[in-house]
Amino acid sequence: MRDDNTTATGPGQVGVWTFAFDAQPAGLVRDAAAEIEDLGYGAVWHGEAFGRDTFGQAWLLLGATRRLTVASGIANIAFRDPIATATATRTLGDAFPGRYLLGLGGHRVDDTVHHLDGYPMPARGRAVTTMRAYLDAMDAVPQHGPRPEPAPRRLLAALGPKMLELAGQRADGAHPYFVPVEHTERARRILGPDAFLGVEQAVVLDTDAARAREVATAHVAGYIAAAPHQLANVRRLGFDDADTAGGPSRRLVDAIVAYGDVDAIRHRVREHLDAGADHVCIQVLTTDPAALPMQEWRELASAVVPKPTGTLPERIGGRR
Repeated sequence: MRDDNTTATGPGQVGVWTFAFDAQPAGLVRDAAAEIEDLGYGAVWHGEAFGRDTFGQAWLLLGATRRLTVASGIANIAFRDPIATATATRTLGDAFPGRYLLGLGGHRVDDTVHHLDGYPMPARGRAVTTMRAYLDAMDAVPQHGPRPEPAPRRLLAALGPKMLELAGQRADGAHPYFVPVEHTERARRILGPDAFLGVEQAVVLDTDAARAREVATAHVAGYIAAAPHQLANVRRLGFDDADTAGGPSRRLVDAIVAYGDVDAIRHRVREHLDAGADHVCIQVLTTDPAALPMQEWRELASAVVPKPTGTLPERIGGRR
């Protein structure tokens, strides 16, 4: 753990997003987080599947850094009671003021869910209804300890218009995943000008176009086959059977994944920022999803991380 004082600086315009921490021992996770911070990224986002609990993962990352924003992308509401989510979030907010960002998403899959009186939790309901009830239950949890200042921000994993509206009404903004630039434009219009919009962008840093496209295609194919909500979202954006049946089309792959050299990735980051994103978190894809892409993070940092003046290299600018 770093022993100097912690200072929250906010997520900045560019961060990293990864599932790879789950496959690494805690010591390597700490070392990686410290280097990500030293490289200048403003935030690190970690997914949650069946590896580490999202709050335990966040504690490892926060304890190894001083300024870095640590964001759950996302904490799955199917995995824990809203009371547990609320109290764990408060604990992180108290221990690391201003540095933890709670991203919420996912779906409940069973009926054995505790709830507070007056806020019954639908076990198998529509996504927006379920999320609204979950937020109601979180907000109703009594405060019996220190109140974090500032209160940790929360985002919703919002794709469709109704979830984006809820993100603007009941959260601090949205964290869309697996989306093209067109979605960022739509999300900003729905959220309005003030809500935070942190967009995940998958990338493959490889100048061998065929090899890079193969990695990108495998990533898109996996979500189209196994994630109905992602399939529904790309269809809502105008991709049809020609783009999704029997594997993703080149058009869909190119819309979801930026691949090639650093210039190609830098250009995609700029497109999202110009379309209304406040923050873009880069998910580096490689042939080994369990490996930490440290070399790629290092190479990309010089191209996409803002300089001390607040401007991004090669004139990449945010919307503000």
